[in-house]
Amino acid sequence: MIKVLEGITVIEQGTFITGPAAGMMLADLGANVIKVELPGKGDPFRAFKGGLYSPHYQTYNRNKRSIALNTKEAKDQAIFHDLISDADVYIQNFRPGTAERLGAGEEELRAINPQLIYCAISGFGNDGPYANRPSYDTVAQAASGFLKLLINPENPRVVGPAMADALSGFYAAYGILGALYERSHTGKGRRVDVSMMEAMCHFNLDAFTHYLSEGEIMGPYSRPQVSQSYVMECADGHWVALHMSSPEKFWQGLANAIDYPELLQDARFTTREGRIDNQEAMIGVLRKVFVREPRTYWLARLEAEDVPHAPMYDASEVLEDPQAKHLQLRISTQHPQVGKWETVRSPVSFDGVKPLEVSAPPVLNEHHDEIMEELKQRQR
Repeated sequence: MIKVLEGITVIEQGTFITGPAAGMMLADLGANVIKVELPGKGDPFRAFKGGLYSPHYQTYNRNKRSIALNTKEAKDQAIFHDLISDADVYIQNFRPGTAERLGAGEEELRAINPQLIYCAISGFGNDGPYANRPSYDTVAQAASGFLKLLINPENPRVVGPAMADALSGFYAAYGILGALYERSHTGKGRRVDVSMMEAMCHFNLDAFTHYLSEGEIMGPYSRPQVSQSYVMECADGHWVALHMSSPEKFWQGLANAIDYPELLQDARFTTREGRIDNQEAMIGVLRKVFVREPRTYWLARLEAEDVPHAPMYDASEVLEDPQAKHLQLRISTQHPQVGKWETVRSPVSFDGVKPLEVSAPPVLNEHHDEIMEELKQRQR
């Protein structure tokens, strides 16, 4: 594993997803990430399903070390400030004003370490009419217009993973990397601010571009219609996804794969524009065909005709796929307390070296003695 951020120390005081996700992104690149947590409780996500090691917590906290400190108490605050004095980055995702009450505001920490990159992740920003509102994933998705693109109007309900939470953490890591690069030239620390609303508005850029340039308000089927994307159920109850895009050869290949050469002779489907305008009709035609055979049959036919496709897997299927195995996506390690721990590796390789090494998410306060010894060694 090539640790491109080796030598960078990050103090993460994150909870739930946004802060921990940012910390994990940096940890995956080799940074020394120390997670500061409340004694006895830790990150609230630890206990989401009972105990202090829930799957929710595990998802965003690998490759880190944990120390439990109550920064409201003078002794623990002094240890926290010692950690900050030699750190490169600090990350928090509290509501505006909370970090200051915990002795972790930017002004206080920068007085200790002027070169510190201080990252604050919020729901709606540090000021403005919504600054003090609570914000979670669905709130940010809705406020940014993104949720409207996911909701099936015939069965309206929230779907999918916590994208706003995770993406806000990713944007925060992106900003931190930029600030670190600048500091390498100027020696100057920066404050990095990311709000979930801003992150999701940027991620939703395509919808805003269509609106601002053409006055078009996109809906949940707008992009799939233009990109000619489909999901088809097969005879065995499994599903196949198709992304036909623009090249005519893909449609010719599909017609061959489904033994329906006259498909493109239908006046509704002879042109790309026609297929876009008549997507519902195309869905009706393809559904009747795909439901006749099992998924394995269709995968072989589609591959033979070079049609852009994939089986629509669930999590239990993905890692058993031959390509996923070839890419070594599933990695594991041993933890002295939790035993064998498995995860999906970082997608970023450097010089062809896949990041196959990982350390399991820490149990609460697991590295207290180790970190304290490092502080003592540094102070000698």
